Amino acid sequence: IIGFLAFRVYPFFASLYYSFTFYPILDTPKWVGLDNYRDLFGDQRFLTSLYNSTYYAVFAVPLGAIFGILLAMLLNMKVRGLSTFRTIFFLPSITPVVASAIVWLWMFNPRNGIINFVLGLIGIRGPSWLGSPEWAKPALILMSLWSLGGAVVIYLASLQDVPRELLEAAELDGANATQKIWFVTLPMISPVILFNVITGLIGAFQFFTEVHVMTGGSGKPADSTLMMSIYLWQTAFQFFKIGYASAQAWMLFLIIIAFTMLLFRLSGRLVYYGGR
Repeated sequence: IIGFLAFRVYPFFASLYYSFTFYPILDTPKWVGLDNYRDLFGDQRFLTSLYNSTYYAVFAVPLGAIFGILLAMLLNMKVRGLSTFRTIFFLPSITPVVASAIVWLWMFNPRNGIINFVLGLIGIRGPSWLGSPEWAKPALILMSLWSLGGAVVIYLASLQDVPRELLEAAELDGANATQKIWFVTLPMISPVILFNVITGLIGAFQFFTEVHVMTGGSGKPADSTLMMSIYLWQTAFQFFKIGYASAQAWMLFLIIIAFTMLLFRLSGRLVYYGGR
């Protein structure tokens, strides 16, 4: 209880208080009211970070859900060596994040990286990836598909809970494989899809470690990788504006809450719960 109060509850409410203050960390906090929040909407770098984080979430989360479901369906098939394949696809999710980021940094190297090397074999000249403002965010989205193992395990467990009698009944009614997936499998696992999408969305808006390792936390090139978490870190620990950083953190919290509520609202007619 003491640890929970000291490291969770107190920082939570302290950051809320600091968000209404001017607090340069080495001085006493001074109350400024809503000034920090007003300044956010006139801060071009904050708006850029909001755009970058939203861009990343809008593409990374749906792609992660689609590829996660497809991988889970493949790993749910009865083939030889299935346990080995499941282990291989799960391994990236338990690889240390910093180590994975360094490996991908090498893979994205425009001259010696393996991705551009493979593209060159089929006659395509690869982009500069993290050195290009246009390709930096797509590179990060591509990298996010590397660690789908945790979501795949959850999807796999839900697929194995789909009642066999429903699939057999659909087959007797003349449904093909695609129709069984669309009308039986996906509705039955829709609560799990919603769960993974929401947790993926929260993680996407808090995306920090990989981009910090790969860009040095600078947001380069041209602030194209300046995520909200990166800008928050810069404000707090490079510029020592704790009050302003706290306001950014609470704005990030409110944005995540808003997107989560929107997902719940949109999912009302799409998610099937047994017995309802």
